[in-house]
Amino acid sequence: MKAIMMRVAGVLILALMVSACAQFERNTSPQATVDDDALCRAEGEPGSAAYVACRKNRDVQSSRAAGSNSRIERSHRNLAEDMLNNPR
Repeated sequence: MKAIMMRVAGVLILALMVSACAQFERNTSPQATVDDDALCRAEGEPGSAAYVACRKNRDVQSSRAAGSNSRIERSHRNLAEDMLNNPR
C-alpha cells in the first residue's frame, strides 16, 4: 500500500511540474490587442496627415516591442547554452 501511495505522489508531482512548464505564454504588449486602424481613424480619415502619423507611431511602437522580446529570447537562449556547455 505504501508503494502505491509513493507512486501516486510521484505521478502527481511529475504532473504538477509538467503543467507548470505548459503554462508559459509569450507576453504581448497591450497595444497588440488594439485595432490600429480603428484607433487611427479616430485621429483622422485614412490618408490624412494625422492618420498617417498615427499609423507610423503605432508601427514604431510595435517594432520596438518586438525587438525587446527578441532580445529577451536571445538572452535566455544564450544563458541556456552557457549552462549546457559550461557545467559547474
